[in-house]
Amino acid sequence: MQDWLTAFEGALRDRDVPRAAAMFDAGGFWRDLVAFSWNITTVEGPDGVADLLAARLDDVDPRGFALTGEPTEADGVTEAWLRFETRVGRGTGHLRLRDGRAWTLLTTLRELKGFEERRPMGVEHELRPGRRSWREEREDEERTLGYERQPYVVIIGGGQGGIALGARLRRLGVPALVLDRHDRPGDQWRGRYKSLCLHDPVWYDHLPYLPFPPSWPVFAPKDKIADWLEMYTRVMEVPYWSRAEVRSARFDAGSGTCAARCGSTTPT
Repeated sequence: MQDWLTAFEGALRDRDVPRAAAMFDAGGFWRDLVAFSWNITTVEGPDGVADLLAARLDDVDPRGFALTGEPTEADGVTEAWLRFETRVGRGTGHLRLRDGRAWTLLTTLRELKGFEERRPMGVEHELRPGRRSWREEREDEERTLGYERQPYVVIIGGGQGGIALGARLRRLGVPALVLDRHDRPGDQWRGRYKSLCLHDPVWYDHLPYLPFPPSWPVFAPKDKIADWLEMYTRVMEVPYWSRAEVRSARFDAGSGTCAARCGSTTPT
């Protein structure tokens, strides 16, 4: 597996697209999550791989491909997890080899260089006039974000995807605001039919930073998920406007900003 990664990295370093593409099985797939394409992209076979690399290789400048665990083999397929870097970030991936060629390759961007997620200290030991508590800081943010201070990102829709994105952006230090028309986080699930449980098992459903506890049901009832989302929004300090139905949105090319109008309030 490492020999394949080393050879693949060599072809990429040499900008030899045909050589890199030839390392894929004719029926192989490459699934990229942002790392190479800045999008969610799937390409098939050597021709698809060649098209992706021809378009993105120079900008991405990938390197540092290495295994992160021992490969496993079953039914003629060898697979392993890996890590790599690009010009702007660090990523992880998964590779399956069949007859010496890539049958499937997954590449995902995990973090941006220079914008790594930081864990807040939480405590401030410096004695200074006007020092504020955590609660005071949070109250100030709730009072000013979207009014006196405009967010960099407005997320329209506060279901699990919007809430998770809000939590991610907060850890990156990006001011963001989630807008949703419901009364409370989780109402998207509370309003569905009474007997609904999630169709995906718990291991597929974790949100960033705060996994479900070990005692969580394998298939969670919809109202339990709703309460979890409401709790998650509060604990992860996601700026969230309830009863904020977006009426319109526009882009101002002159200023390079977008404006979304919710009733009489317009976050920009």
